[in-house]
Amino acid sequence: MIIKPMVRNNICINSHPAGCAAVVRRQIEYAKKNLAGTGTKKPALVLVIGCSTGYGLASRISAAFGYGAATVGISFEKPASASKPGTPGWYNNLTFDAEAAKAGIVSKTLDGDAFSDAMKENAARAVRESAAEAGIPPHIDLVIYSLASPVRIDPKTGVMYKSVIKPVGNAYSGKTIDMMTGKFITAGAESATEEEIANTVKVMGGEDWELWMDALAASGVLSPSARTVAYTYIGPELSWAIYKNGTIGRAKEDLERACRSINSRFAGQGCRAWISVNKALVTRASAVIPIIPFYVSCLFKVMKEKGLHEGCIEQIVRLYRDRLYSAEAGADPSRVPVDGEGRIRLDDLEMREDVQRETLARMNSVTENTILTGTDTAGFRHDFLEAHGFDVEGVDYEKDTDPLRINLEEKTNG
Repeated sequence: MIIKPMVRNNICINSHPAGCAAVVRRQIEYAKKNLAGTGTKKPALVLVIGCSTGYGLASRISAAFGYGAATVGISFEKPASASKPGTPGWYNNLTFDAEAAKAGIVSKTLDGDAFSDAMKENAARAVRESAAEAGIPPHIDLVIYSLASPVRIDPKTGVMYKSVIKPVGNAYSGKTIDMMTGKFITAGAESATEEEIANTVKVMGGEDWELWMDALAASGVLSPSARTVAYTYIGPELSWAIYKNGTIGRAKEDLERACRSINSRFAGQGCRAWISVNKALVTRASAVIPIIPFYVSCLFKVMKEKGLHEGCIEQIVRLYRDRLYSAEAGADPSRVPVDGEGRIRLDDLEMREDVQRETLARMNSVTENTILTGTDTAGFRHDFLEAHGFDVEGVDYEKDTDPLRINLEEKTNG
């Protein structure tokens, strides 16, 4: 079939296997080029919870192809059928595992509900199997927690919780951009109820991260000196009404609580946890958050002009190379650079005073007539489509494509 992007209300509902595979291979090459040979201490066995897209995928690629680590990845993806493409993450996982096999790197990918007790048990089993295959001790050196799910079933009660993206206290309305048309639109959301706030914290907060660390320790597969990282975003004050001070922000506050809790309960074993505050990027979710497409389009314009722009793989390579496993921090985790709250700041370039000043100036000055030249709406659109395997340089989108297969031999210029 011929597969073209199907976008509805800034949501892409399909994906392209060749494009997804090309993007994964490009990230692999970047990790190999920029991580190989760096660091004095490197993880040998890594678990990535939420491994199929975005920062989770980049974390797995960097560990495997930058450091040669055996990896176990967990995600919940919809497979392709003969008549319909699978999700982007499904193709990303297929490509990762195939490329890892070609490189002689051990990898196991588990598909299912990461919130469930059964998946935690399956993961421990996969860790032992991976360690045996790689000829290393069955002890995880690094746990990346990068889940992004709209729903969670509590494993103890069986109750399903759904998250929402809403402000807290007051309704929100603001200007944003329809990335597919390049036009301004007004987006808004009603104030969240207390129940919606609590449900969002239940889904996107830190409780499950804590449960994972406890389960791994109880099963005996967690190294006493393991490191674990979860990802968050803070952003500028102009986005706080819908983000930092909204339901997502409440969940992220709980993630930081969980980080402190993990550090407290594992302090005697030497295991350390961090929250990494990452840069604003285009994800499948960010395109539908009010104001974010407008802000990110202006931010990208400024950061690209200054030569500061990074994508997921660049951010995670920097996290590993310059933070978690730098020459100093590799041997002594207390030397991982953090802010006053103990957080790793990979958003340091985004939040530079000059970057924020110029980004805000663009947001205040751009008009309908200058969107295409005054912002990087084209770059936002490209990144959004690329996350689904579209608009990837070198991929022939007029070619008849089997949605059940990825072509690992296809070469691209991406």
